[in-house]
Amino acid sequence: MIKVDHLSKSFGPKDSFGGKVKAVDHISFEVAEGENLILLGTSGCGKTTTLKMINRLIEPTSGKVFINGNNIMAQPPEILRRGIGYVLQNNGLFPHYTVAENIAIVPQLLKWDVKKTERRVSELLEKLHLDKSYLKVYPNELSGGQQQRVGLARALVADPPVLLMDEPFGALDNVTRSKIHAEFKALNELKRKTIIMVTHDVQEAFDLGDRICLMDKGKIIQNGTPTELLFKPVNAFVIDFLKEQRLQLEFKALRLNDIWKYLPPPSKGGTFEAHDGLISDASFWSAIERFKFIKTEHLHIKHQQKDEYRSAGFEELMSAFYQYKKQQPHE
Repeated sequence: MIKVDHLSKSFGPKDSFGGKVKAVDHISFEVAEGENLILLGTSGCGKTTTLKMINRLIEPTSGKVFINGNNIMAQPPEILRRGIGYVLQNNGLFPHYTVAENIAIVPQLLKWDVKKTERRVSELLEKLHLDKSYLKVYPNELSGGQQQRVGLARALVADPPVLLMDEPFGALDNVTRSKIHAEFKALNELKRKTIIMVTHDVQEAFDLGDRICLMDKGKIIQNGTPTELLFKPVNAFVIDFLKEQRLQLEFKALRLNDIWKYLPPPSKGGTFEAHDGLISDASFWSAIERFKFIKTEHLHIKHQQKDEYRSAGFEELMSAFYQYKKQQPHE
């Protein structure tokens, strides 16, 4: 859906070597349809500049960007942006517009009739858990979490295939952010979008991303799944960047299928019935958390693709986890 090809952006006057400062330095990546790619890195690494070049808020110095096979330079920026949802950290809402007016900006540009706009706005409010009474209020009358939901509604209202998100949850407190993360992952509207999200929050990147582009000094250091960054880091920078939160990230990134061969084989004659302890396609983290909420000594686990079952207690799950780690080349 999105292809970035040797994209660069230089700013400012030439330095003593005759070149300008490169905020983004010849980066290339692709994002599949329906995928959520995270641009992760410290401040100044070029991730926001990259995002802004994709919808031409910043024009690239060199390189190309294609969306659904079309070069973004082949159409006026204002037309390009109507097909791209854009969500900012501070939500970007117009303070002198009501919630209804903020959400309806793009439909008005697209010349939707009033009834169609009202139906779509009403549909999004319900999906984002916002009461219709908020339609007539102004952004400063809403909480941070409510403002962020309105900003997301505005980005989604015209049902664009691509969604760009720049630190969308960075201004929220941890409790609100965690709640919105859960809503974000459950929202059907987003499951059919191609998303590029910028964040400096490692936990957020691993929680929400299908793939992660880890950037530093305008370059992509590693582009891979959360599991690949953790267990197959390309260099010391990747290892060092993740080290402070490594164990928790490993717990969350690994799926039970990843450690399947290290789980105890089923006992002869053992049967598994559908009950609270039967799980499938779960993260290692969510599996071990179940021991806090379900009174059981063993979890019954079904393989995601195959008709196979395993049964494991807490210690057996931890043992499988560490056996998996021992087999990784960088462990």
